[in-house]
Amino acid sequence: MKLPGHDAIARQAGEHLVPSRVKLPRKAVERPIRQVAKRLVMALVVLVATAFVVYADRSGYHDNSDGPVDLLDAFYYATVTLSTTGYGDITPVSDGARLINILVITPLRVLFLIILVGTTLEVLTERTREEWRLNRWRSTLRDHTVVIGFGTKGRSAVQTVCATGLKKEQVVVVDPSSKAIEAATAEGYAGVTGDATRSEVLRRAEVHKARQIIIAPQRDDTAVLVALTARQLNRSAKIVAAVREEENAPLLKQSGADAVITSSGAAGRLLGLSVLSPAAGMVMEDLIQQGSGLDIVDRPVVRSEVGRSPRETEDLVVSVVRGHRVLGYDDPAIGELQLTDRLITIVRATPTEHVAPHARPLPGD
Repeated sequence: MKLPGHDAIARQAGEHLVPSRVKLPRKAVERPIRQVAKRLVMALVVLVATAFVVYADRSGYHDNSDGPVDLLDAFYYATVTLSTTGYGDITPVSDGARLINILVITPLRVLFLIILVGTTLEVLTERTREEWRLNRWRSTLRDHTVVIGFGTKGRSAVQTVCATGLKKEQVVVVDPSSKAIEAATAEGYAGVTGDATRSEVLRRAEVHKARQIIIAPQRDDTAVLVALTARQLNRSAKIVAAVREEENAPLLKQSGADAVITSSGAAGRLLGLSVLSPAAGMVMEDLIQQGSGLDIVDRPVVRSEVGRSPRETEDLVVSVVRGHRVLGYDDPAIGELQLTDRLITIVRATPTEHVAPHARPLPGD
């Protein structure tokens, strides 16, 4: 697949501009309609209680129109009193009725106003509180991980990264779909709704302060433009990107990506391996699932391993990272392990909870 030029990509991105905004994860709250219904019920309870208080002491009230106060007059008086309208046509005349107005009716009036005005106050304070949270979030966010695209690839990538110890507060998801961002915030990640090919959207995600960037959009041309923009904003971040077609991987590396994963090629190779050897396919599938069964771990060399060969360590070493080189476990250039080396090992994640690959039945058994 050939990718369109930079101008064509920019035009395509401009055709689908989405207003960008930051959405932080929040605690689960009741649905708005339930909150409104609950407040209406509370207001009605206060109104009914006030009306019956007035009706119980109706002899202490006087109606200027017809004299005595009945049940309808009691509800009318409660309504105009609680709403602070106060026409004055029904008034307390006895000392007891006036005392009840001071000690009972007035507190009920305050409670009634709090219930009705509470929604307005909540709206007014919510914007200030959200702005304060955003400012605090921006000021404290450092060395975080930005995930571009919260589809299947992006979601799996961030789950894998978090399984190694990264806090959810250190992850920012960018996606043009508001539903995807809602799903991300529901899982505890901060989200930015918008087109990641625009530098303004990436700045809202604080890309310039990020330590690592995962690019997993639906289109390869989008991945190229995002990599170009992200690398321009952050020269030191580690950028890992996914592409569908293998022929686009070199172009993505030229755009600034440090590592490129070909999703279709990787899936095809796993399919072929599973056909040739179902057991080998099961092991590979287990390795790429972080946190279950066997895991691939990147760890430093400990002092007790210095001077040994990779095969003399307790873990199963598959590669040794020395400087900027990745050496196979049997590479003669390794010699003895050094304290500055890093080991790529295969370890068991949770042996008490997961079934080992060799203990699972093979397909067709």
